[in-house]
Amino acid sequence: MSVDPTLYLVTDTVLCSPRSVPDVVVSAVAGGVTAVQVRDKTASRRELLELTRAVQAVLADRRDVAVVVDDALDVALLAGADGVHVGQSDLPVTDVRAHAPQLHVGLSVGTDEELAAALALPAGTVDLLGIGPVWATATKTDAGPALGPAGVARLVAGAGGLTTVAIGGVRSDRVAELVATGVDGVCVVSDVCAAPDPRAAAAALRGAFR
Repeated sequence: MSVDPTLYLVTDTVLCSPRSVPDVVVSAVAGGVTAVQVRDKTASRRELLELTRAVQAVLADRRDVAVVVDDALDVALLAGADGVHVGQSDLPVTDVRAHAPQLHVGLSVGTDEELAAALALPAGTVDLLGIGPVWATATKTDAGPALGPAGVARLVAGAGGLTTVAIGGVRSDRVAELVATGVDGVCVVSDVCAAPDPRAAAAALRGAFR
């Protein structure tokens, strides 16, 4: 299935606690989340597979909301997920595409050099570029330097028509700055996962992106 990038949620098990990730996902989707990336850096592959399937189960009647797995191609394939998203230090994206032609494939980029390398790949290798971090964020300890909206705008302009989402420190009061960059969507973690009311948080983000 295609991935609607408008409001792209990346899950964080710790930030969702004491609620379960699936419970937060259900609320967030009700508030306007359009795609869900299942991420848990501390989980074993077995645990990540179980978590992915649990998220798929609660979204069984929402086939318009894609479920993407972070990093783990094996988990994405076993779960029958809609896509996989890899970073610069994960599996080579060309190998991911070769082994999973049916999946939506996302790739993180944060510099002009990484963008140039992505654009040099064979056509159809990558479906979506995750651009960031926009602002400093504590949810990804190995994130590169913050780009700021101006840096995001530069990378979006050079993305060659690929779908783009901005990630890193995104909050509803900052979304207007990102809309102006021309990005196709915003990617959020803590602003939804840690919110007392994930549905309301998602609705505020979705409303701001419009």
